[in-house]
Amino acid sequence: MSKERILVVEDQPDISSLLKIYFTSQGYEVFTAMRGQVALEICSKTPPNLALLDVNLPDMEGYDIGKALRASPRTRHIPIIFLTARGERRDRLVGLGEVQAQYYIVKPFDIEEVHMIVKNQLDDARRKNQLHPVTNLPTADLINDQIRQLLSTQGWGMALVHINGFETFTQSYGSVVGEDVLKFSALLLNEVVNELGSTEDFVGHMVVGPTFVVTSAPDRLKAICERMMTRFDEEIGLHYNYKHRKQGYIEVTDDQGISRQVPLMSLSIGVLTSQDGPFYDIRELSETAEETRQRTVQQARELGKKSWVTFGRVR
Repeated sequence: MSKERILVVEDQPDISSLLKIYFTSQGYEVFTAMRGQVALEICSKTPPNLALLDVNLPDMEGYDIGKALRASPRTRHIPIIFLTARGERRDRLVGLGEVQAQYYIVKPFDIEEVHMIVKNQLDDARRKNQLHPVTNLPTADLINDQIRQLLSTQGWGMALVHINGFETFTQSYGSVVGEDVLKFSALLLNEVVNELGSTEDFVGHMVVGPTFVVTSAPDRLKAICERMMTRFDEEIGLHYNYKHRKQGYIEVTDDQGISRQVPLMSLSIGVLTSQDGPFYDIRELSETAEETRQRTVQQARELGKKSWVTFGRVR
């Protein structure tokens, strides 16, 4: 299981260093930023599990960071705790009301009290099954909430992205290396969506298995899928040893003792848009997306391709 990530946004080096040293010693992975723009870049690339925000920053107010996180489907779930010297009533109302932060703590603070609040917030998110334990991407209820919102609108696209051959790879290389592949895939998805998508786009990871969900506008989603496949096929070989990478497959033995060759991992992607509807509930949309993705596996095999994408439902 990955360490939970905390983002500390603080422009005073002594306080930033104190928080990083303390929370690192408690077993968290800590990112720090002294400017708001840097914090937003971190959140778009590797969304944290929780954000500790100062209000007074050189380039923007911490409130603006919080509002930006709340505005994006990929980060709106992140718990926000303000640590600031601004303790006026109107400041608290902005932080707790407009930004919808979980806590507003005025400096000077008791670091053990802050830790207890952070721990409780992360425990609560874990109980709600909101984040995947390996990739820290939204999962379960957050994916369902996103799909539910799609069903009430028009002009959307949804991609179901599955890593073919992941189970065989994990059996051969071990679960720890398998988790590295999931982290790599999540990071790659975020990078591609940041490059070709918008802040309105969503990336999630299904609770079970190596399957991801991406939502975006149809035209952007097409470009995202194509770039994702190209980069995945180019870079996935780095997770194999030299022999397997060079020959392009790994050898496995089944229960009957028969040896077979399994190609290197690839992606199968099924894409649906609002034009493929109507879809009446989450289950119907999810099952249709999976049927579309399954067609992709067959098409890729027939065409001799690695990763492949299929657009549209079967009528």
